[in-house]
Amino acid sequence: MPAWVRRVRSGDEDAARLLVRHLYPQVLRLVRAHLPRRTTEEDLAQTIFMKVFAKLDQYAGQVPLEHWVSRIAINTCLNEIAAEKVRPELRLADLSKEQQTLVEQVQLGSEDLGPADSVAARELVERLLEILPARDRLLVTLLHLEGHTPREVKLITGWNGMVVRGRAFQARRRLRKHFELLMKEKP
Repeated sequence: MPAWVRRVRSGDEDAARLLVRHLYPQVLRLVRAHLPRRTTEEDLAQTIFMKVFAKLDQYAGQVPLEHWVSRIAINTCLNEIAAEKVRPELRLADLSKEQQTLVEQVQLGSEDLGPADSVAARELVERLLEILPARDRLLVTLLHLEGHTPREVKLITGWNGMVVRGRAFQARRRLRKHFELLMKEKP
């Protein structure tokens, strides 16, 4: 086990700074490769280093420290990604400037959308659709973006008509809820 790891364990703050400085490029590279959508690089890197220091007593020295830290970094990133999947959410900050402007125009009740706004609107709809479960995304796409009738969707999916109508209603309600949450946010 490296001597400076023992120094960090004993409370040497200079050794801790050196450890962070030594491992930071590697941690940042791993974070960028596995970055969850709603977390910033810096926040995630800080979380990883907090875990490293909290668990440093568990480091036995059987593998290189860099490998041990890499495992903590990747597991932390994967846990964040899994947490986002459990509670999917789209925030105003996740949107491009054009999409944010479009949301603001809708909030103000503006019905005058220019050609550039239609591209932003399409991208916003795609972002909102990403939040939906796959079956709901399929239904909304077939019914509202591709213009299929409920009868055609029934034939395409093999679901009965009541299921198509019920799921489509629920999918539209989820989309509306996510969009309303976006509109409630302050820019």
